[in-house]
Amino acid sequence: MNILFKNARVIDPASGTDRPIDVLVKDGKIKEMGPGIPESRARAGLSKRGERESSQPSGEIIDCTGKVLVPGLFDMHCHLREPGFEYKETIESGSMAGAAGGYTALVCMANTNPVNDTRAVTEYILRQARQRACTHVFPVGAVTKELKGETLAEIGELKDAGVVALSDDGKPVVNSNLYRRAMEYARGFGLPVISHCEDLTLSGQGVMNEGLVSTHLGLRGIPNAAEEVMVLRDICLAELTGASLHIAHVSTAGSVRAIREAKTRGVKVTAETAPHYFSLTDEAVRGFDTHTKMSPPLRTARDVAAIIAGLKDGTLDAIATDHAPQTVIEKDVEFDNAANGIIGLETALPLTLRLVNQGHLTLMEAIQKLTVAPARILGLDKGRLKVGGDADLTLIDLDREETIEVSRSKSKSRNSPFQGWKLKGFAVMTAVGGRIVHRASGS
Repeated sequence: MNILFKNARVIDPASGTDRPIDVLVKDGKIKEMGPGIPESRARAGLSKRGERESSQPSGEIIDCTGKVLVPGLFDMHCHLREPGFEYKETIESGSMAGAAGGYTALVCMANTNPVNDTRAVTEYILRQARQRACTHVFPVGAVTKELKGETLAEIGELKDAGVVALSDDGKPVVNSNLYRRAMEYARGFGLPVISHCEDLTLSGQGVMNEGLVSTHLGLRGIPNAAEEVMVLRDICLAELTGASLHIAHVSTAGSVRAIREAKTRGVKVTAETAPHYFSLTDEAVRGFDTHTKMSPPLRTARDVAAIIAGLKDGTLDAIATDHAPQTVIEKDVEFDNAANGIIGLETALPLTLRLVNQGHLTLMEAIQKLTVAPARILGLDKGRLKVGGDADLTLIDLDREETIEVSRSKSKSRNSPFQGWKLKGFAVMTAVGGRIVHRASGS
């Protein structure tokens, strides 16, 4: 079907566009962009011979007045749990949650069961995505076999099978020499390395941020240094090898400072944070709500301020969800024993827009960190609007207010600390390859 998006405020950070124009979609591609595109161009059907048949309308006209049309959101860090943990999430359900949140592309981490450390698992993920996902799905391959940090995975085989990056996310690669070799191989194959930065000897058995709150609650703490030591090590290895290093889920002021300094030296390092690291502090743990338990943990107000400053000045290139579904089996237990992680695909956009409403980011800057910036880090031609490009689009109503009700989530899991939050700014329509895969009620 042809679709004409009329009267939209189009924001495309890749081209610097921010103006009211129309966007015409035909055959899954952006056919035309500009002011005043006639509706007849969308309504007119085509015969088998390519001749116009005005008597057979085949298009939809969508009035976007008062709304913002942007490139489809791109999440460079999520966990879809399939294969092996389908009771938490599947590629199908995760993509539905992503579409509901405005995402048209999801990059899924390798900590599945079996681990995505072989061609067979990568091909399985891609096959399931083709058959069941309503968004694009890009798999990340493991750095080491079975995420054990002992032996490198077959990096060339994974690249050939279709992975877009390498990561043992969820576990750090402790052996520095092994990680050096991984970076050297990754550079040779043109793959970025996504690093989970955690010194396990420092984090130990900690379950939350080390500080005043952990002391009050009697919970074992994880110091900021547990992240920062490994950020500094990985930057050193990237500088040594010339590899493209991406630091995942940055949570501390010291990490932001280290990444900023490395960039000034020309180190090929990029970084992301997640909405919970600029929306919550460790004060949220005071109720012992296991939905506030994650890795790395929620930090202090000082760290939150540093994260926001890092987003503003470009030290932190992207905002990712780190969507990590867990069921009540893993979460409805004592805080010490609960699994880490929260779902985030359906709340990331409005939480990011809070930074815009609070004056920390411009709307252009926020959309950039959710679209073209993460796509460029992975070397993918996504997250931008251009004639002839895939019609991956997200329509946002900046004024739409909703109270988060996790029972209505498209995810199979419900582990969100944002239950009951009233947020503003939601995706009301998501199109992938010109096909509408999400349409909010009342839109």
